[in-house]
Amino acid sequence: MSPSDSIIVPLDVSSQAEAIALVDRLPQVGFWKVGLELFVSSGPDILVQLKRREKRIFLDLKFHDIPNTIAGACRAAARYGVDFLTIHATAGKAGLEAAVEAAQQGAQAAGCPPPRLLAVTVLTSIHSRALALELRVPLALSDYALQMALLVKESGFAGVVCSPQEAKKLRRFGGNAQDLLIVCPGVRPSWAAADDQQRVMTPAQAIADGANYLVIGRPITQAPDPVAAYEKICHEISASVL
Repeated sequence: MSPSDSIIVPLDVSSQAEAIALVDRLPQVGFWKVGLELFVSSGPDILVQLKRREKRIFLDLKFHDIPNTIAGACRAAARYGVDFLTIHATAGKAGLEAAVEAAQQGAQAAGCPPPRLLAVTVLTSIHSRALALELRVPLALSDYALQMALLVKESGFAGVVCSPQEAKKLRRFGGNAQDLLIVCPGVRPSWAAADDQQRVMTPAQAIADGANYLVIGRPITQAPDPVAAYEKICHEISASVL
């Protein structure tokens, strides 16, 4: 997989017009993330527009509800032919297993491949202190993320969304979860601001530590020259793996 194939750029904008303008400005980007803001604003038509442009789609809606509701949402989402779809791991095993079955049903009904389901272990905006004092989770953050990854693997998911700082531990000590696909937000080049991410790492470091895909947004989309920023990140990843 080339460096450009490993980068997913989020369409963190509030309208379909803004999203399409960004996609057309960065034609070399093949994989785009559609999150809550854009999906609520534009509806599923943005997915249709991306498919027309032959782009891969990471539909990042982070479903978290009772198993029956998660199943219905995954069944509907799978019909759009998206490539990745997210569910919170804290939905529990019943919810995760319902998602797997429903996504397969939805894709089969639409005649398209099922999405690769990814479970969010711990949001990258959560730091260790918040996990312990606000959420009252008694485990160290990296241990908790690993436990979530093991649950995800048992439930038949393709992979996880986690901080790159947890990716290394998962690859080394994950046991049956070691072969999970790892998608990492919280990735920032050394020349970019961390913004609201608490657990960040550079693209080259994240790939070295076991990430398969990197979600990189503001360093690219808010750069004075998004194309130059994207190409600079691709070059940095290429140089690190030579």
